[in-house]
Amino acid sequence: MDLDQIRTFDRIAQDLSFTRAAARLNVTQATVSMRMRALEDLLGVPLFHRGRTISLTDQGMTFLPYARRILSAAQEAKEALRRVERGRVSIGSLRSLVSPLITESLLRFQTKYPSVDVVINEGRQNQIAAMLREREIELGILCWPNLDPLITDLEPLLVMRERVPMVTTPAIAAELGPGPRMDDVLKRVPRLISINWWQVYPDAALALFRRAPVSVELPTGPARRIAIKGEGVGFFVHSAVRDDIAEGRLAEIVPSDVDPVHRDIAMVVRNAGVLERAMLADFAAEIAAECGRVGTVLESRLPG
Repeated sequence: MDLDQIRTFDRIAQDLSFTRAAARLNVTQATVSMRMRALEDLLGVPLFHRGRTISLTDQGMTFLPYARRILSAAQEAKEALRRVERGRVSIGSLRSLVSPLITESLLRFQTKYPSVDVVINEGRQNQIAAMLREREIELGILCWPNLDPLITDLEPLLVMRERVPMVTTPAIAAELGPGPRMDDVLKRVPRLISINWWQVYPDAALALFRRAPVSVELPTGPARRIAIKGEGVGFFVHSAVRDDIAEGRLAEIVPSDVDPVHRDIAMVVRNAGVLERAMLADFAAEIAAECGRVGTVLESRLPG
């Protein structure tokens, strides 16, 4: 079975004519007939009723969707190979870090490599780890250290520490004053917002959830809206709320009896040898520059 046979079968099924199919494929009618006899012999069933009119047999109707999947897969494979010729990089990032770390990096990268295809995947920690494990991506951005037992060979190119401030509305922050005790914060805003920023919650955050009258676990978007409305207080990674703080929608509060909270992030690969590809090394360097703006770089193994 070859693609010419499959393509010819699909064309006949559309035109219901060997003659028209031959014209569209720019081959002789004898070639079309020969391809169909070879395909039917291989499958061991007739695909068409032949006579004054042409129609698909039941077997032909059954085989048609599979034939079209084969043609579609072949076309996708050809496109993928063309992309490889142009160049391609694939990166996976925690959803919360795509905007602060990837967006500007990508714009600068594509100025330098305008014809290179870039694939950016986003997800939670276990999803990014799975993409690395299955080699769907070359470089990942995830929480560090990695605790996934199924992938233990990750090499950190850079480790960044990001602050995780507690935020509420500016009005509530002003009402509480500087350095409030956490009990006073929870009396004023009893709903504590929990967001799954970490692989393992810091002890300080877990202790607060035990003290809070009410806690809710939410994705980032709804959590921000609740905080902005003054209906909840919670720890947010700084990159997720820095614009809200700068524009006066949220304000940071620093309870005097709660230890500071942070999150460590790493840019990782499974084999540092991938950085021998100049384009991937350049993209990693661009992301590293954004890491320096978003948090504090604790360790870097990138060249230069």
